[in-house]
Amino acid sequence: MIPYKDDNPTSHFPFVTIAIILINSIVFFLVPSSGEAGKEAVYAYGAIPIYIMSFQGAQPIHPFLTVFTSMFMHGSILHLLGNMLYLWIFGDNIEDRLGHVRFIIFYLICGIVAAYSYAITDPASKIPMIGASGAISGVLGAYLLLFPKAKVHALIFLGFFVTVIKIPAILVIGFWAVIQFLSGLLSTGLHAQGGIAWFAHVGGFLWGLITIRLFMMRKRRYNW
Repeated sequence: MIPYKDDNPTSHFPFVTIAIILINSIVFFLVPSSGEAGKEAVYAYGAIPIYIMSFQGAQPIHPFLTVFTSMFMHGSILHLLGNMLYLWIFGDNIEDRLGHVRFIIFYLICGIVAAYSYAITDPASKIPMIGASGAISGVLGAYLLLFPKAKVHALIFLGFFVTVIKIPAILVIGFWAVIQFLSGLLSTGLHAQGGIAWFAHVGGFLWGLITIRLFMMRKRRYNW
């Protein structure tokens, strides 16, 4: 199942959502993601648990800053496209409800929480985490709480056939969330092998779900 749009109109143009997508795309094409150069970039600007927990490390910038730089790096084009698709589908509605400024604050804090959710599961790990998944997970948590009945268009693959169905957001995001929780539990103790930082997704999602109403603005003529 691959969601590609929702039936949830917005009142304001999603400047921040588009800006985040553009920044992620530009960074991906400017910063190497493979080979020796890519490995060096990931270890230099990725969020490495032992460093972001201790605030000490050999990276060219302060370890805490890597929490932010890691949010805009991706390991492959599929990694980038998958994350940006979810941000495009669900991010504009959260930006519409919060306003542009509060949305970027909310997004970045979700990314911070996600990075430390990953780090605390194995604080001695030197495996870097990159990607916008944690921050976007927070957006999904917020969307689930605010728009559970919104219809999401998704592609369903049935062998060689592809069909389109409309599914309530609570089912699309709920299914996604269950996969993250179960995968996180199954991956416990396997951090040294690298792979997907499931607990970053879980942490970001729960933070977004729980705190979105704290970021809600009073109704105004325009939400900035």
